[in-house]
Amino acid sequence: MINILGIPLDTNSSFLRGPMHAPDRIRQTLHCGSGNYTTELGLDIQSRQADWQDHGNIDIPNTTVGYAQIADKVSPYLGTDQRLLAIGGDHSVTYPLLQAHAAHYPDLTILHIDAHGDLYDELDGNRHSHACPFARIMEDGLAKRLVQVGIRALTPHQYAQIERFGVECYEMKDWSSATDLQLTGPLYVSLDIDSLDPSVAPGVSHHEPGGLSFRDVLSLLHSLELPIVGADIVEYNPMRDVRDMTAMVSAKFYKEILGLMLMQ
Repeated sequence: MINILGIPLDTNSSFLRGPMHAPDRIRQTLHCGSGNYTTELGLDIQSRQADWQDHGNIDIPNTTVGYAQIADKVSPYLGTDQRLLAIGGDHSVTYPLLQAHAAHYPDLTILHIDAHGDLYDELDGNRHSHACPFARIMEDGLAKRLVQVGIRALTPHQYAQIERFGVECYEMKDWSSATDLQLTGPLYVSLDIDSLDPSVAPGVSHHEPGGLSFRDVLSLLHSLELPIVGADIVEYNPMRDVRDMTAMVSAKFYKEILGLMLMQ
């Protein structure tokens, strides 16, 4: 069973609020009638409704207290024959999501697709900022490997963190679709919508020009030969969207990632 959960939390965002509204907006767009339910690999997700369920949003206050409860609230949706696709929310939610996953998968590889390394030790005094989740994940030994793609906003501090944690970081300036990431399982995918160029996805809090195309990311996902044991889609900000462009992009990623998980 693939479980879908919305994580409507953005209190750890450093610049703008808005991603807390993403889960509902993504669902609305998926079901709006503009498109269909068939993935590009030919799977009609509606034909597999017995194998997945959208449980709505987890019930947490949009506070630090609520953030600390995420791991406990998602844990019942993981386990034997249970996998999770989470919809954020800002990227801070990935840390508690990985806390829950690591209890079941101690040797995770994370494929992190993003404009930013999210490896700060702290930002503005907040160690749980959306700029810090992968520092916490690696400190706690929640993943065996962290493989980053699309990065284009690193600072000297984050370069030092990459060295410290042994991160395999493929910056955008060096990226090629022919790059062999040599991924190993079990595999967790964390997709930040700002990995895309702002011309493709304007509805994000942090516009970082020079990013991936939608096709770049989808082709990378379609090339995965390992089962995805968990995934999240984060940092869509409906408050900055233009004519629902990014809502449609996010909804298609929801459909395609769900389709991949169903086919595995």
